[in-house]
This record gives sequence, C-alpha cells and structure tokens, in this order.
Amino acid sequence: MNEPHIPMFRADDDRAIDVLLVSPNGSFRSILREKLRQPRWNVVEAGSGSEAFEYLRDSSCEILLLDPLLPDLESTEFTVMVGEQFPNVQVLTASSQTGQLVLGTTSPTPLSIQLSEALYGGANSSRNTDRPVLHHRVRSENDGRFGIRGMVGDSEPMQRVFELVHMVAKRDTTVLVTGESGTGKDLIAQAIHLISARQKQPLVVINCAAIPESLLEAELFGYVKGSFTGAVRSRIGRIQAAHGGTLFLDEIGDMPLTLQSKILRFLEQGEVQRLGGNDNLKVDVRVVAATNADLQGLVRQRLFREDLYYRLAIFPIKLPPMRERLEDLGKLANLFLTKFCPGATLSAGGLDALLRHSWPGNVRELRNVLERSSIVIEGGREIQARHILL
Repeated sequence: MNEPHIPMFRADDDRAIDVLLVSPNGSFRSILREKLRQPRWNVVEAGSGSEAFEYLRDSSCEILLLDPLLPDLESTEFTVMVGEQFPNVQVLTASSQTGQLVLGTTSPTPLSIQLSEALYGGANSSRNTDRPVLHHRVRSENDGRFGIRGMVGDSEPMQRVFELVHMVAKRDTTVLVTGESGTGKDLIAQAIHLISARQKQPLVVINCAAIPESLLEAELFGYVKGSFTGAVRSRIGRIQAAHGGTLFLDEIGDMPLTLQSKILRFLEQGEVQRLGGNDNLKVDVRVVAATNADLQGLVRQRLFREDLYYRLAIFPIKLPPMRERLEDLGKLANLFLTKFCPGATLSAGGLDALLRHSWPGNVRELRNVLERSSIVIEGGREIQARHILL
C-alpha cells in the first residue's frame, strides 16, 4: 500500500496552518486552543467524529488533533477513515486522559514537530523529562486497554466485559448478555456484530417484550399467504431477514413459553418454518440474546425452558451495574455533558453528588440526570451539586 502524501514544510514557513481539535471534552479543547493562540495556528474544534468529517469536507485542514474518547466512533476506525478520505491530513492523538501527544497513522514532519513543541514547549528535548514525549511511531491510544464504540469503560469490570466481547465476536458462538436495565446490553450486541466477520451483513433486532404474543411468532418466523386472517401475502420473518448476519433477541426472558421450543429448534437445527408453510428453510444466523431477568430463577419457576437457557448461555457476558463501576462515572458524565451542554464542566461538588448516588437506573439514569442538569444550569458553564437533581 502506498503511503499517503505528506506535504513538507520549511521551518521558516510562517503561513497560518489549520488545526482541527476533535474531542468531546470542552475543557481539554480549551486548554489546547489556549496553547495554540499564536498566529501560526488557525484552530477550529469538533466535539465528535461526525462533526469533524463535516468540517474536513469543506476545509483545507492540515493537522487533526484527536482525543481517542470519541462519543460516536472508535478512534482507530476514525483515523483509518480520515486516512482514506483525506490523505493529506496529519492525524495526531492528544489524550485528554494522559495528556500525551503521539503520532497517528502518518510519518513525522517538521510541521507536526513544531505543533508538539507549541503544545508542550519542546517535547523532544531530553531535558524536559517531566513533559510528555512525542513518539515517532504508531502507538495504541488505549495503552493495551480494550474499547467498544459508544461505550466508556476504563474500570476493571468493564475492561473484562470488553475483553470478552473481543474474544467471542470473531466466532459464531451464541452469546447471552445479562445485566440490570440501563447498563447498555444493546450496545454490547451491536459491538459483537460490528467486530465480527458478519459486520457487513444485517443486524436484526427484535424486542421480545414489545411485540404481543399473538404477533411474535409471525414476526420471528414469517408466514405464507392465507395462513391466518389478514395474511394477504407471504412474508419472511426477522430470523430469515438476518441471514448471513446477526439476530439480536432483546428481553429474551419475556419470550412466551409457547415460542421457546421453536426458538430452541431454530438454534439447534439452523432452520425455520413459516406459519402455514411446510418447508424448512435453512438460515445462517449468529444469535445474541439479552435480558435483565434472572433466567435461572425463571427456569426454577418453570417460566423458561432449561434446555433453551443452556443453549443461549454458551458464552454469557454479565454487565456490571453503575454502582460497581464508579471509576467510569466522571468520564461518562463528561461525555453526556458534551452532548447536552457543550463547553460545560462538572465541578468537584457536582461529581461528589453523583458518586454518592446508588444509580438504580444505571447509565441510562446518569444520562437523564445530566440532561436535567444541562437545563437547570441555564447557560452556566459549571455543573454544581445544586444542579444535580436526583
């Protein structure tokens, strides 16, 4: 593969250079912008990957400073996309967590070194041992940590979840995701699909609790014309629609007993039979199921088939509740603030108020609390304890 063309700049080239800062952290962007106030740099900002792409399409940006903690894209995916669509843009990773500046996918140039010196006052000097070092190589921005697009999780429990996701995603093993409501089970299912070899095929989602029992079988398996009143034409089911891809059975604990035997047969035989039809149709589908219910308890109550439970739980992944991963709370709060009140920060008192709460609604509840706070702050720039309405 040919290396992207990187323009070379003379040290005495004094024209203004466009620099795009991409970070969901408004405070971090302010710090970098302040360091680059000199006329040499023309600084613009974006709070997400999508915002950055909108700017890049209509600009002549030459350097992009990327915070890995993007709210909408994995940083590695974002960097690859930038390299493919805008090969003349140099990508540097500037971490709001570590304060380090490292080269992304391009080779070092005099321009990138000048930028690092502007930010860190000569980071390449061996005398500045207390400052971050500019590395002339590609480095993982996660420092060995696992990440999943759309999820925050530096805590040990979430890192273990992310590790399990990366382990199982590349196989076709059936996965059962469990956890309290609001912990992000749907995001785990999406991640498994997107990391897998099936990522270009459909991800079909069906909420077993949201569809009436009388309609759920037809939705899952499809039907042939005339099989019941109103069946004016044949229709394939959600399972067949997921052929080649992934079927996500959300709230599997609410599936009626009458349907569980048919789901079990589909899992074991890899085939479906439409309502009113006689043909068994082969399907190639990877299944991810999720529930906030205690399936083993439901098995003991004879409300869930034991054989189906063990067929689903080949690879179980349990998401920790918010109260067991408080280490992630601050970063999650800042991420939501970026969405609801760009530029606002969370005070020490505000963070303390959040940490004292038990979070029965988990991440979803935290998101709602921060949305309320962004309204209560009324144009202010700091979320304080009095703005936290629990």
